Amino acid sequence: MIKCTECGYENMDGLDYCDGCGAKLAAAAPGAAAPAPAEAAPAEAPKAEAPAAEASSAEAPKSEAPTGDLTKPAEQPSAPAPSPAPSGEAAAFKAKFIVVRGGRKGQEFPLEDGNNLIGRWDPETGSFPEVDLDADDPEAKISRKHALTRIEGGKITVEDIGSLNGTYVNRGTRLQPGTPAEIKNGDEVIIGKTFLKLVVEPIS
Repeated sequence: MIKCTECGYENMDGLDYCDGCGAKLAAAAPGAAAPAPAEAAPAEAPKAEAPAAEASSAEAPKSEAPTGDLTKPAEQPSAPAPSPAPSGEAAAFKAKFIVVRGGRKGQEFPLEDGNNLIGRWDPETGSFPEVDLDADDPEAKISRKHALTRIEGGKITVEDIGSLNGTYVNRGTRLQPGTPAEIKNGDEVIIGKTFLKLVVEPIS
């Protein structure tokens, strides 16, 4: 089994993409066995302290009492510096896909932070996409798990995950499966015969 690092779903061996969320799976070496635990090294016997150390500690001068005006209040420690904002904080914008050609023109699909699967809803294969184009694809040109859009670190990317008919951005060349391409406000993503326009709006 191959465990998805994104959602924790356990997939069958040999899969490149997670059946749970569509994320790319880390390749596992076939037949690789778990390394045997290293044998614990024998504990070393405690070393006897040298007599010279005892003598030097005995001859150490006693610390003197603190000097200064004891009537003054002790200085308060300075306030700690504010910690930096976590890297996983939500994006300062909201994004969505709008169907501009093919299927239900004007249909909107809000995108969430993180992974957004694009495809067709199918419980038999475990496909539950955030961008469900089942009603927009009467000719079944869109794979059940077709592409993956990710919002992370202030960027939006789209990645083909091994679809039959490919994924295209702005009518350019077909995206290579497993290679994310950054998309921005106004870009078009073509999935089968459905054109999706990306709309990005800042959060006021």
